[in-house]
Amino acid sequence: MKHTLSPQRYLILLAVMLTASVGDTLLSHGMTQVGPVTLARMGMLLAALRNPWVITGILCLLGFFASYLTALSWADLTFVLPSTAFGYVVVALLSKFWLHETISPYRWAGILLIVCGVGFVANGPSLTTHEPQHAVQEPAPEGEGAVTGGTR
Repeated sequence: MKHTLSPQRYLILLAVMLTASVGDTLLSHGMTQVGPVTLARMGMLLAALRNPWVITGILCLLGFFASYLTALSWADLTFVLPSTAFGYVVVALLSKFWLHETISPYRWAGILLIVCGVGFVANGPSLTTHEPQHAVQEPAPEGEGAVTGGTR
């Protein structure tokens, strides 16, 4: 039996994908402004929490977790996670055109392979259905818990 998704559920999956991609990109941008965090400079983590890019990234990731939990409430993990994998393309595009990162052909090929794999998952059901199990009781062996008409 094939399950179809409602438009609201497609929006939830889109929110999962976009909030994760944008949130990660904002965190990356903010942390390049903050600088490296090491054991000797743990105070930089507190400084990072004052960076508006990091704060906005954290808020996006909170939205990601809310929408991710929502999606997991009505679909299997093996459907939700791959169906939001187009976010890798979004991250790559944001990284290239906003953060000005260089993306090697090998990374593009890997992203393409992931997105192609999503096509296989997208054709399956969003929720695994289990056949109802009927309780089958076997008769108790003679002398073990069997009730007889006599007294002991």
